[in-house]
Amino acid sequence: MTTFVLATHNPGKVAELRRLLGDRLGPHELIGYDGPAPDEDGDTFEANALIKARAAHELTGLPSIADDSGIAVHALGGAPGIHSAYYSGSREAADNNAALLRALEGVADRTAEFVCVAALVDDGAELTERGVWPGRVLTEPTGEHGHGYDPIFQGEGDERSSAQLTMDEKNAVSHRARAFGQLIVELRRRYG
Repeated sequence: MTTFVLATHNPGKVAELRRLLGDRLGPHELIGYDGPAPDEDGDTFEANALIKARAAHELTGLPSIADDSGIAVHALGGAPGIHSAYYSGSREAADNNAALLRALEGVADRTAEFVCVAALVDDGAELTERGVWPGRVLTEPTGEHGHGYDPIFQGEGDERSSAQLTMDEKNAVSHRARAFGQLIVELRRRYG
């Protein structure tokens, strides 16, 4: 059995990853990360995911899993993108959602996608996998589940916001599910 570090301080993301990876990963342990948060100064989702995974691996010596994710809005040239967590200048989801809705006032093209890059760092190995969930930005927050931009994002082909989906429904279609689904294949190959 291998112990993996989930390199995030976001409790919503830890819960989502444990549920997402749990049974699919097999008899391995997933522990949280309580070390210092590194500066996420990369210019891509891949770079930032690797920065977090490297920091956790350096501190713990354990294989470390991280992700970087955000929402990319077509009418805004892909913004907020890698700056999604601080789009409004704060880390508060409600502030970020309000800032994005203000930026899209009067904009007809509300197409967007959630992007997630999952990363693994272990001795001598670095790997990233990308998942994309296409959809659109709603005009107002709807729903009580999820975190981040979930209340204002509606996945392609669905009539509900991401925040109206159950965790199981979201884990079947989300950007994070897609990225980690690909990463799980590699984790099984490497760790059994």
